[in-house]
Amino acid sequence: METRKRHARKEDYRMRTHLIHGNFESKKWDFDHHVIPPISHSTAFRLSSLHRGAQGFVRFASADEALSGHVPIYIYDRLDEPTRSMLEENLAYAEGGEISVTFASGMAAISAALGVTARQGQEVLAHRVIYGCTYSLMTNWLPRCGVQVRFGDFLKPESLLEQVTPATRVLYFETPVNPTMELIDIAEIRRLADLINKTREEKDHLIVIVDNTFATPFCQRPLKLGADMVVESLTKDIGGFGTDMGGAVVAPASWYNHLMLYRKDFGGVLTPRSAWAILVYGLPTLATRMVNQQKTAQHVAKFLAEHPKVARVAFPGSECFAQKALAHRQMTDPDGKFAPGGMLYFVLKKDGGRQSKAEKLVDYLAEHAYTVTLAVSLGQIKTLIEHPFSMTHAALPDEQKCAFGLDPEGIRISMGLEDRHDIIRDLELALEKV
Repeated sequence: METRKRHARKEDYRMRTHLIHGNFESKKWDFDHHVIPPISHSTAFRLSSLHRGAQGFVRFASADEALSGHVPIYIYDRLDEPTRSMLEENLAYAEGGEISVTFASGMAAISAALGVTARQGQEVLAHRVIYGCTYSLMTNWLPRCGVQVRFGDFLKPESLLEQVTPATRVLYFETPVNPTMELIDIAEIRRLADLINKTREEKDHLIVIVDNTFATPFCQRPLKLGADMVVESLTKDIGGFGTDMGGAVVAPASWYNHLMLYRKDFGGVLTPRSAWAILVYGLPTLATRMVNQQKTAQHVAKFLAEHPKVARVAFPGSECFAQKALAHRQMTDPDGKFAPGGMLYFVLKKDGGRQSKAEKLVDYLAEHAYTVTLAVSLGQIKTLIEHPFSMTHAALPDEQKCAFGLDPEGIRISMGLEDRHDIIRDLELALEKV
């Protein structure tokens, strides 16, 4: 096969370009004549000899082999396959990590990250506000495996010094926090973890895991800010179109074999079809979509902040955002420009009525709005609205939600690609009805 010569290194190009053209040095599959990567649809792969099959099993889950540039020996889809492998290469590059391992969903990725880092008798210290399913995983299922979970206030990092115990193995948080949009200082959490790690053996070091779903690697790269491991849902902005589920863990190469073995044994494998869609449609359009979504979010946040029926708006790009300095320092695109993302949270003023204003607003939008859709999930080309208190964060006890800043009148919006004037008009009409 004729091979085109390339003289420039991929590092010489900007992230936006690289997300479109992919890793042209990939050895995962030879498709030099394809403009678009092909998709693999085989659960098993033909082996030329018993020796080659045995060699494939020896090489499986080896970080040295995965990063060597050798052509892989594929055996069975659940172990590894080329479409998924190419996506993982590009995700690792986008997040600035050494390796990426993908999973069937964001929750499968979170389960894997916690499953390989915390063992029986150890504990996870998590921020007090996290996604409802993550909370359920931590409170219902990890304790059954002998891993205890406690919750702290990561917005006050110094308080963690008193909360970490000898059993604490993982510091886990989202930033921006879902749904309150508060930011946790990744670099400061890293500094405190390093202070504690100086008193520990390496095998007992604290591991900092950050859920980067809201920001995506376009707006924030936690590994470069000090995180040990990144988890994210590929279903959201990275996938971008609401058609395919997926999740990813991006980490140092030393975690590769653990993550691959976990995926093999627990079976939460990303399908080739979903991997292909994210590789071909999701990642290449991420930068363009995020740039447009955050511009719209700026205008919508301003409209809401000025509306007399809105008590407060939380959006990192707002002039009145309480953590403005941290937002500008931490949330930047690969070129260093401020990138506040496309998510916002706003709280309606209470009036003492029996039915909450949030419920009235969301129901009106669900029935009458054209540009705003009532649906869970986020990061799609359509603008999505939901009520976290009763929906995505229902697993958290009500008293805990109220104590930690989740307001019954709070509403979360994920900006889509509709015309901003139309979105604001739909919101304006709905606000007139509450």
